[in-house]
Amino acid sequence: MSVVGIANSVVAAGASRASPGRHRRSAPPVCGVRRVAGPTVLHRSVEASASVSLQASSVASGGASGRGASMVAMAGSGRFVVGGNWKCNGNTASISKLVKDLNSGEIHANADVEIICAPPMVYLPKVVSTLDRRFAISAQNCWVGKNGAFTGEVSAEMLTDAGIPWVILGHSERRAMCEESDQMVGIKVAYAISNGLSVMACVGETFDERQAGDTLNVCTRQLRAIVDNISPADWGKVVIAYEPVWAIGTGVVATPAEAQDVHAALRAYVAQAVSPEVASAVRIQYGGSVNPGNCEALAKMEDIDGFLVGGASLSGPDFITICNAAQYNRVRVTQ
Repeated sequence: MSVVGIANSVVAAGASRASPGRHRRSAPPVCGVRRVAGPTVLHRSVEASASVSLQASSVASGGASGRGASMVAMAGSGRFVVGGNWKCNGNTASISKLVKDLNSGEIHANADVEIICAPPMVYLPKVVSTLDRRFAISAQNCWVGKNGAFTGEVSAEMLTDAGIPWVILGHSERRAMCEESDQMVGIKVAYAISNGLSVMACVGETFDERQAGDTLNVCTRQLRAIVDNISPADWGKVVIAYEPVWAIGTGVVATPAEAQDVHAALRAYVAQAVSPEVASAVRIQYGGSVNPGNCEALAKMEDIDGFLVGGASLSGPDFITICNAAQYNRVRVTQ
């Protein structure tokens, strides 16, 4: 049975076990999943950034109806947060070397940063037992049922039992390859939180969607599925990761201004959909070809509260450099 078929059979029984008090609609169906196109190799500049900027300005200035987005403070509260998504990479030898390099890395005294590493599932026990306590550990996925005939899945309860505090959910690669719908991601986020996990919840648009001026429509649609499934109090366990699909693994990165525009608009959306207080507190990471060469400029943006790093997280020295970019986050430096 496909992931979609399994999810349909679980939603009614499993998703309803999320903690009480969630302001949700009836459990959304997981059928009719839209397959998301993979990253497009870019041969021209991203010409739609002006459209995104205009949309962001409209939302931030109150164009989005609802509670006053103008009350939202720039930057989420708490520490700058950097996640390293190792994806499906590594072997025993390379993981050991990466852990050694991270353990010996120097985090700058001025870099007030929370660091999270997400190794492949099979290496979680090894990394938990050998990685320095400066680094928290995350899984890259989890399921929405405690036990059962879900071959290949790992439940949120299992991660909690194994001492894993974080999980990445909604990554564009899982949305595309595993056909995870917005609704399914929302259910997974709620279930993970109800079982004690903190979540890096990913949203982002494809190149074609950006060119069509749909960046904010896509991202807010994806966020809406999370808003509908968790309570305002749960947002303290959520970090939003904005990952433009067109920038993942392509070497093309959003400019700091482009990333800032989207982050500001996402924060304004959370203000209107949840509350200004939640919007002011929630941290929003940027993920999309972050590297040692661009991390400083990105970190200086007011609404960029951290990074979700892919390929560069496989190099200990590069990842440490990116983590140290927290010292350039001017909002936190001046607080």
